[in-house]
Formats: sequence, structure tokens, C-alpha cells
Amino acid sequence: MNEATGEGLPGPHLFDHSPWNYWTDADDDDRQRQQQIQLALRKDNDSYRFGEDCFVSRLAAVQNERLVLGPRSYVAAGAYLTGTLDAGRDCTINAYTVVRGTIELGDAVRIGAHTSLLAFNHGFDDPDTEVFRQPLTSQGIRVGNDVWIGSHVVVLDGITIGDGAVIGAGSVVTKDIPAAVVVGGNPARVLRRRGAGSSTPVTGGTDLVGAVAAFADTARSQAEDILTRCYAPDEEDGLFVDAPGGEPTVRAQCDAIEIADLLLGHAPGLLSADRQRERLQSWQDRDTGLVRPLGPGSSHLPYGKAPFSNETSYHILCVGYALDLLGSTFPNPLRNVGTMSAADVTTALGALPWHEEPWHSGAWVDTLGTAFLWNRRHGLTGQSGAVEALLGWLLTHADPRTGLWGKESAVDGFLLPVNGFYRASRGTFAQFGLPVPYPERVIDTVLEHSRDIRYTRPDRQTACNILDIAHPLWLTRTTGHRTEETVNLARRLLTDALGRWVDGQGFAFKAQHPSTRSARETQPGLQGTEMWLAIIWYLSDLAGISDALGYRPRGVHRPEPATPLI
Repeated sequence: MNEATGEGLPGPHLFDHSPWNYWTDADDDDRQRQQQIQLALRKDNDSYRFGEDCFVSRLAAVQNERLVLGPRSYVAAGAYLTGTLDAGRDCTINAYTVVRGTIELGDAVRIGAHTSLLAFNHGFDDPDTEVFRQPLTSQGIRVGNDVWIGSHVVVLDGITIGDGAVIGAGSVVTKDIPAAVVVGGNPARVLRRRGAGSSTPVTGGTDLVGAVAAFADTARSQAEDILTRCYAPDEEDGLFVDAPGGEPTVRAQCDAIEIADLLLGHAPGLLSADRQRERLQSWQDRDTGLVRPLGPGSSHLPYGKAPFSNETSYHILCVGYALDLLGSTFPNPLRNVGTMSAADVTTALGALPWHEEPWHSGAWVDTLGTAFLWNRRHGLTGQSGAVEALLGWLLTHADPRTGLWGKESAVDGFLLPVNGFYRASRGTFAQFGLPVPYPERVIDTVLEHSRDIRYTRPDRQTACNILDIAHPLWLTRTTGHRTEETVNLARRLLTDALGRWVDGQGFAFKAQHPSTRSARETQPGLQGTEMWLAIIWYLSDLAGISDALGYRPRGVHRPEPATPLI
């Protein structure tokens, strides 16, 4: 060092801005000062724990409720930490990095300067309330082992980053990142596998990204033909049927609206959006709020305390979300649901045949939760504690072994309880933005079920059975549990689904097989097309390539909560 000029002088904040020099250059005084900093932090908060040779800059804003740093991890100057942070060994939080919310870092996670991990979100659904006055939501961010996150990266709430991933500088991470991939961009996209040549896509040996993009282009170019094929202009002033030769149904009108919104970004062009909106609203019964089936022989609406019937239950979902896509809602509340007390809800839930008919029971819960949603849109929160009773009952009755409601059977295996879990969780936890109970056990059970070839062999797949696998795995993906298996399954099922498209006609609900080729379910129609389009999005997102689709469900199968409850 030149004492006259000061050249080479390390300066008072050398380690604060360059902590990686601490282990080799710090003297005894430096180490004693660092111990005093950590002792003072622990004194202020007994939830702070530091492993051997940790470094925390005195210039960092450490305001955590809980902080755990593994051996040789450091926090540099200007870093801003709040919430709870659990970090493994050899983790780096470099200068001016923001780490807020519930964050879990594995071992050897290296985070570049000026990066933000933001594990919370402001609510903004109510346009009449200033955003900063609306409640916060938080799902947490989980980062695996040996992950490199470059400088100026933003990672949003609810994201899981798999082991060995590399996030390029300046990326904005808006969806989960699979293990051992390199991603970059805004939004971040998978570029290649780590260790593979830059031309090798993450597709398990095939260009799945290209196949997904090509499929989406085809579906968009043929969307108008598919809708026209299922349009019956002579029915009233024009109604949709599920497939040519069929009768008009309430669901067919809604499926057409969902398909058009997904692929075209607007209502079906065969009839004005205003007319479609008015007709759906006119079908709602003013006294009960329900929508009965079409046709002169349609079933009566339920009487007394019965909130809905088998014939009207799905209409609460499909009509409600179709109106939502058209920028509207039911004109009337669902009155029988609005009068249910907490005791009514728990009594009804306890009376459902969970062990004998778990799918039926889950569908009933889905309908009830969605009815609560639409009533809240009317400003009606229902009887005190009714929604809480629904969620509380589900939380306390989930099987801690499987994560499901209901039991597997010797005949069907896990088919019906897995299907019932999808319906029950969709209309409650997913729809209101809440975590499901026992998410890792759900993953274990669904993956076990996915190995049952009676339901997942390509020629035996149906839209219901694959959706009921894809959605639960997507809903629980932030745990990071068995991510690689989930991604591999998603790629396999995605490849199957893409090959099922019929030009100009869309998707059939059920895969064709020589023995079922003439069955109605194996003929392309609106229901199959709407469901498989959503399934393909979920599978693509699990595989980390949904950006290639260029669409994202917004209706019944939307991934985001419809209304956060908290």
C-alpha cells in the first residue's frame, strides 16, 4: 500500500460491499466486529440463527421476523431483508438485493446485486379502493440447491426454482423454473438445459417448445371454424351445440365463450357479445339464482333449503365464468346459498358420501364455493362464518396420509378421490387463493395415481382424468416436492394431448380407440376442446414452456384466484 496516496487502501467498508473477501482477508478485529453484529441481531430477535463463518453487513437493512443463514452465507451492504428467510450453506445475498416475504433458499444459492425476490403481492381487484389499502397476499418463494440468480433479476411471489437452475441477468421470473435449466428474458423463458449446448431445448430430446407453439398457432387459426361447426343458427336466434347433431345446452354456450376468449381474445363472432350476455343472464331464475337446463323437459329447480340440484350445479360455474369473461355477472344472487349458516354448511358437508362418491362430494363443494364467490361479487358475504366453515371443514377433514378427501377403492384405485380433490380444491382453496392442506402428500398421491395405466395410457385418457392430475400438481408446485417427476409426467401427458387435435374440429373429450371410435365422447366438440386447451396450458406451465402457447385460461380453469379471500 502507498501510504502517501492511499492506493490499495481497503477502506472501512471493504467487506460490506465485497463479503467474499472476508474469509481470506479479515483480521481478528474484523471477525470480532462481525461477531458483535450477529450477537446484537440475535439479542433483538431470538429467531435469528447464523452458521459458522457467516457475514452480515452492518450496512444491510435486516428486518426479518425470522432469519436463518447456513455456514459461509453472507448478506452484503444495502441488502433489504424482511419477512422470513431460511437459507442453506454458501448462499450469497449481494449488494442492494431485496429479499422480502417468506423465502426458502437451498444450499449454494448465489444471488447477484440489485436483484429482488418479492414473496408477496398487493391486492388490486377492487377498483374503488386504492391499491395500497387492499390486503396483501403471500405464497412464498422456494429456491433449490446450486442455483445462480444473476443481477437485476426479479422473482415474483409463488415461484419455485428447481435445483441447478441459472437465471440470466435482468430476467423477470413469473412462473416456476424447472431443475437444471438456463432461463432469461422478461418474462423469463427456458433457453436450454444446463450443461447442454445452447441449441439443445429442454424437451427430453424432442422440440416440445416448438410443438406447443405450432399447436397454438393451429388452434388460433382454426378457432372460428370450430365455433361455426357447432353453431345452430335456427335455434332461437342462434345457439351452440357441443357437436353437430346435438341439442343446444347451457354448457355449450359457455364453452364457446371460453374457447373464443382463450384463442381469439373476444366473444364468439357469430352473435354479438351483448346478445350472448343478455341471454345468459335471462336464463337465471330470479327467485333462486339458478340456471335450469334448456328445453321444455328440463328439470325443476330445487325447492326448500336445497341450494342447487345435480342438473343446475355446473351452470353456477360455467355461466358465472362465461359472464365474467363477457365483463358481467349474474343479475341475481344465489339466494339459497346466501341463507346457509355455518351450521348448515358443516351439516351438509358431513352428510356428503365422501367415501362412496368422492367425486360427487368434491363437485358439490366446488359448486358451493363458486356460489359463495358470485354472491360476494354482489356484496353478499353470506351468513356469518359460512365460508369459514366450508374451508375449516375441508382443512380438518383432509387425510394427512393422502392429502385428499375420501379413500381409494379396490375397484377404481385413486381415480374418484383424486377427481374429487380437484373439484373441491378448485372451488375453494384455488378460487380464493389459499394453500391446500398437506400439499406434499397430494403430490405423492397424484403421482401414484398417474401410474395407473387404466387412466393415463394414451388411448384411455379423458379430459376430466388428465385435468384432475394436472391441476392438483400445478396447485402444489410451489413446495418443490418431487419437481423433476412432475415435470417429466407433464411433458409426457402434454405430448399425448398435442397429438389429439383434429383439424377444423378441435378435441374430443375422450381419446379415440378402435373399440370406442363411434362413442359420443370420442367425437370432437366444444367441451373437449375447452377442457383440453386448459389442460395443455397447465401441463405446459408445469414443464416450464407455457409462454410458447400465447394464451392463459381466464374462465372456469383460470390458474389465478378469482377473488383472494384474505
